Formats: sequence, structure tokens, C-alpha cells
Amino acid sequence: MTATEIIANAKERMKKTEDALQRELGGIRAGRANASLLDRLQVEYYGVPTPVNQLASVTVPEARMLLITPYDKSSLQDIERAILMSDIGITPTNDGSVVRLVIPQLTEERRKELAKQVGKEAEGAKVSVRNIRRDAIEHLKKAEKNKEITEDDLRGYEKDIQKLTDDSVKNIDHLAQVKEKELLEV
Repeated sequence: MTATEIIANAKERMKKTEDALQRELGGIRAGRANASLLDRLQVEYYGVPTPVNQLASVTVPEARMLLITPYDKSSLQDIERAILMSDIGITPTNDGSVVRLVIPQLTEERRKELAKQVGKEAEGAKVSVRNIRRDAIEHLKKAEKNKEITEDDLRGYEKDIQKLTDDSVKNIDHLAQVKEKELLEV
């Protein structure tokens, strides 16, 4: 693997880490309706686990309500059961044609707990980014040992990887700050 491939690979892996964090943070409910709350929800549909967004349209008619309208009315019970069994923590109401999820207002204590969870998720993402940096630098040192790159090139590439790492950590911090602000806002 060439040095540019090593750096490109590290950059791609760091971007995937940021995307994964964004998906995780999207699943943390902030007391306001957001369709991404149901992104990881799998519904048992004719014996096959299927994402809810493939079985129904998910809309936000009010600030604290999600409306799930199934394309096939026979899947209504399956969607309701999947929501009840999930870790969302909201009891669905079924009126025979749609499922409503009313998101309860968060207490101050729960907001602080969720903000701590956001911090933990962000720290986990930072650790992943640092591990990616370490792996990339190890690959570069092997390349230098095998005389594929010079010692001076190694120093320059290490600086490039450190810059990628710093940028990625800054993006992770920004994502966490935005989510914490959203959570702590009443």
C-alpha cells in the first residue's frame, strides 16, 4: 500500500466514524419528534426483519408527534409490536389505520443523562479516530522500514495524518455540541 493510499484509507475510515456518530446521536431523542428516531427499528414483516421506513411513511405532523402510516394496513400490528419491543421507550397508539408516537417532554434530570450519553458517544468516536491514526502511522513506519518512503516523507505524512485526526475530532466535538444544545434546550 502506498503512502497516499494509507492516508486516503485513514481519511475514509475517519469520515465513516463521524457518520456513525451522527447516526447514533440521531437515535437519541431530544423531546421533539424526529423521524430518525425510528431509523434502527426493524419490523418482523412476513418473517423478515424490515426497516420501518420501508413499510410505512413516517411524518411529523406536530412538534412532539410521529405519525406512521403503513403502506400495507396488515403490517400495522407488526409495526406497533416492534415499537413496543424496541428501546425507544414510547408507547404507540394505534387507531386502525395509523400508529401515533407522542414524544413526552423530557425532565431536566433526563436531559442531563442524555447529554452525558452524547458525551460518551463522542468520546468513543474520538477513540476510534485516534486508533485509525495509530494504524495509519504504523503502516507508514513499516513503509519507511521497507525503504518505500524516506524518513523525511514519513514526518510529512505523519503531520498530514495528525491534521486529518484534528479535523475529525473537531467535527465530532461540533456534532456533540449541537446535540447537547438541542437536548438541554427547553
